[in-house]
Amino acid sequence: MSHPTDESCIFCKIVAGQLPCFKLLEDETTIAFMDINPVNPGHALAVAKGHWPTVDVIPPDVLADVARTAQRVAKAAIATLKPTGVNLLQANGAGAGQSVPHLHVHILPRRPDDGATLNWTYRPGDRAEIEEISRRLKAALE
Repeated sequence: MSHPTDESCIFCKIVAGQLPCFKLLEDETTIAFMDINPVNPGHALAVAKGHWPTVDVIPPDVLADVARTAQRVAKAAIATLKPTGVNLLQANGAGAGQSVPHLHVHILPRRPDDGATLNWTYRPGDRAEIEEISRRLKAALE
């Protein structure tokens, strides 16, 4: 199967076998491997083989494949590493902290006091603003 590629993309180079990785699994549309700059032990990535930078441009079936691969890796991490929790994180764009512009899902086994700062403080939102944004999003979905 042919996938769109970007010769300057580090993940495309890993997919093509031009750069090494600690590969966990691979299928027709995805690859999973260990993150070499881990947030914590067991940090892995589920990556689309094709070069689609963000969630808004990846074909839905490939996004589903990436989610399926992320779930398989998460199940293995839960069974093997016995973390107290697992985060699946998928960032889109620099403002969301995306460091490699190639769609991927982080699988992060979590432990108390592991130093990962992914959580936020809950605070009540402005109901009128929430309602207004909801109307705009619903209109875009119709």
